[in-house]
Amino acid sequence: MTTKSPDLSETYISSERADVWHRAKARREETTGAATEMMLDLVNIRVGDRVLELAAGTGDLSMMVARQVGPNGHMLATDISASMLNRAAQAACEAGLTNVEIRVMNAENLELDASSFDAVRCRMGLMLFPQPLKALTSMQRVVKPEGRVAVMVHSTPARNPYHGLPLGIVRRVGSMATPPPEQPGMFALAGPGVLEETFRKSGLHDVSVCPVAIRRKFSSFAEAIKSMKESFAFWKISWRS
Repeated sequence: MTTKSPDLSETYISSERADVWHRAKARREETTGAATEMMLDLVNIRVGDRVLELAAGTGDLSMMVARQVGPNGHMLATDISASMLNRAAQAACEAGLTNVEIRVMNAENLELDASSFDAVRCRMGLMLFPQPLKALTSMQRVVKPEGRVAVMVHSTPARNPYHGLPLGIVRRVGSMATPPPEQPGMFALAGPGVLEETFRKSGLHDVSVCPVAIRRKFSSFAEAIKSMKESFAFWKISWRS
């Protein structure tokens, strides 16, 4: 097994990663459904709202919100990956949703008007950004003063053994040091108080963190291993059975 430091942008903009992400839609909905529902409840999306999603991927969550805001609302789905967003655009077209806009955009430099969105969301993306504080500051700038910002990130390795145990093995067997806190990665915002403090530094207030348990179910050990390999796409890992 060999490893090297992750190049997240290179991996996530690939068409191969978009295909993997698209195929995993059903499992993603199954495993993160409860957490996603909580995130949507926290931002209190209403009919007619303008909503921005960062790291929208192939758009499954954006399509859900587009239906919530209705034809008079607006859903802007952004991502650094054109390959991912091509899938999102296709999904919007197939669903007949005319209130969805798709734009390739860097979350740390949102070329959008200030105070132009009622809600901003980012599911499982903030911890992978090179500068999460800069991204949150951008979110704070584009959301309305009374608007809401919600993100979903991974908890600590101890509370997330599905990812924490394999990473621990990779680092031990590959003699790889634990990355510094400032390096983007799955657990970059997992430390006690780290996410809350990053929010506050960005200028956002009334910050709360709500832990949600996730349970994964697999029909076989082989299926579990396959899913685990795909979830670690941002690590350059050569696996040997």
